[in-house]
Amino acid sequence: MSRYLSFSRDDWAELRAATPMTLREPELDRLRGINERIDMDEVAAVYLPLSRLLNLYVSATQDLHKVSATFLGAIAPKVPYVIGVAGSVAVGKSTFARLLQALLAQWPDHPKVDLVTTDGFLHPNHVLEERGIMHRKGFPESYDTRSLIRVLREIKSGQSHVEAPVYSHVVYDIVDGEHVVIEQPDIVIIEGLNVLQTGGTATEFVSDFFDFSIYIDASESDIEQWYVERFLTLRESVFQDPDSFFQFYAELSDDEAIDTARGIWRAINGLNLRENIAPTRDRASLIIRKRKDHRVDRVQLRRL
Repeated sequence: MSRYLSFSRDDWAELRAATPMTLREPELDRLRGINERIDMDEVAAVYLPLSRLLNLYVSATQDLHKVSATFLGAIAPKVPYVIGVAGSVAVGKSTFARLLQALLAQWPDHPKVDLVTTDGFLHPNHVLEERGIMHRKGFPESYDTRSLIRVLREIKSGQSHVEAPVYSHVVYDIVDGEHVVIEQPDIVIIEGLNVLQTGGTATEFVSDFFDFSIYIDASESDIEQWYVERFLTLRESVFQDPDSFFQFYAELSDDEAIDTARGIWRAINGLNLRENIAPTRDRASLIIRKRKDHRVDRVQLRRL
């Protein structure tokens, strides 16, 4: 028997039940990432059922904390519910996490939802260069996992003020002196490539702190094409910024840009997906499968 319950798009959409649509088109436009093709129908069919499920899970976990506190004769501490979102570069994790954050924050029992991306826990470029692994940025060894686990430990212990570093995709590095502040939210979403990673000699993993985890899945050939399309769009936008780390790509011709993007995919992102990211898929609580047109066609929910 499979560890997962499998749902077609239509079957999953029915599980929305009476969950109201709390998102409007202007907000969706703001949350949508580069080249993402998510529309209101996608929100209704995929995200609202998930929002309903997670609302039920969060409520049940909050009740469990209260029961435990009653047994111990103590006041139940406010411990955030932590959701991990994993998947490849260019698969749509960031947009997925932002939309999930917006929808979960509309439920009355957990209005404060924070989002932390693990990009902020990449080692600074100078450290990667010193270690000779700049070409492996995004691979597990390029992250300061110890600091990420420390932050998660502080969040899960209910600390009132926790800071996480900030990463800039323009300068392609950690931003000195800038932090995301987490102040006792109801829910924290942790989004990143390798958040379901295990192995090595470590005895504690990022995923140990998750109450629920989601893997965004698609065929590698589709993700590679999305990466190339995103690269071409960035060439016309972000790469034009004088402060952009990738400004030298801005003047490439279409053919040169496509060849460059595919070369980066083969040497870095595709390799990382096959070696490190995809093998963690079956550790997720929920797997979201996307088609070539970016729309979700299958959802798998791990059995309890």
